[in-house]
Amino acid sequence: MGSKITLARTGNDAGYSFRRFELDISNGTIFVSEVTGTAMLLLLGCGVVATAILKGSKGEGGGWLLINFGWGLAVFCGVYVAFRSGAHLNPAVTLALNITGNITFAQSLVYYAAELVGAFIGAIIAWLAFKEHFDTEEDAGKKLAVFSTGPAIRNYAWNTLTEIIGTFVLIFVILISGGTAGGGATDFMKPLFVALIVVSIGASLGGPTGYAINPARDLGPRIAHAILPIKGKGGSDWSYSWVPVVGPLIGGALGAWAFLALGGTGIFPGVV
Repeated sequence: MGSKITLARTGNDAGYSFRRFELDISNGTIFVSEVTGTAMLLLLGCGVVATAILKGSKGEGGGWLLINFGWGLAVFCGVYVAFRSGAHLNPAVTLALNITGNITFAQSLVYYAAELVGAFIGAIIAWLAFKEHFDTEEDAGKKLAVFSTGPAIRNYAWNTLTEIIGTFVLIFVILISGGTAGGGATDFMKPLFVALIVVSIGASLGGPTGYAINPARDLGPRIAHAILPIKGKGGSDWSYSWVPVVGPLIGGALGAWAFLALGGTGIFPGVV
């Protein structure tokens, strides 16, 4: 079943100049593309956390900025892998692009499923890469932190607000960039631009919650943590698990609505 996706827009709307071309892509291609791209994102994202915090890793103690840049570069790689589908890699991005009219609701369901599956797979591969370090590490909290986020100070309302704000920044800047710096950049620079947004969010807003800003990024690996036979892993903190799902979805919707309120129109279905 073919699906027409708008990759860019011609003309000049509210001061934004775009090019337009369309691509017929099957739901199967969308699914495979988003699974592989999101798996790459989580393999490298979970991997940099494991490198920085697990016992005996050569990067142990690498610190917050190592994690920030590692996640940003993970996004960079994931975007290239998922170029065929527009590289959403994030249900908050998918929701925003459904709101702006770039994809249909039916298409969004394919994206959501693929993103969750890909995140689950990527987390499992990261665990395999660090299996001996997981076995050596005694702190169950660090083991969970490789897979999913958790708050520095647990307050569900404020934690949710932090995730809303961080995801709003991600979505709003991505959409606005379609008519400014990101939109005028080369194909190489567009994924790098989005990667640097992620680094900026992590460095500036990531302290309170670990900046999930992506429901699939948190939920898929959390499920993997619950299922995998990880030595001494402890619980998966399901009482907190709704925060990095609900917060980013609200933030993504608000980012899309703010973009539309400023006169923006549908630009592209992803970041490439």
